[in-house]
Amino acid sequence: MQFAPLPYLDPGSGSIIIQILLAVLLGLGVALRASWSRIKSLFGAKPKSDEDDDSSDA
Repeated sequence: MQFAPLPYLDPGSGSIIIQILLAVLLGLGVALRASWSRIKSLFGAKPKSDEDDDSSDA
């Protein structure tokens, strides 16, 4: 009869996994925040220019 050991994660391994997941989520958030203007420009959101404001006043 053979005995197969059960999978085991000690508390230290769980802590490392949680830290990696948090680092990935925070890293994605920082990357998203840093490139937000590029992302907006991809979807067609263009900033207003001064020329558009002048033509609407006349």
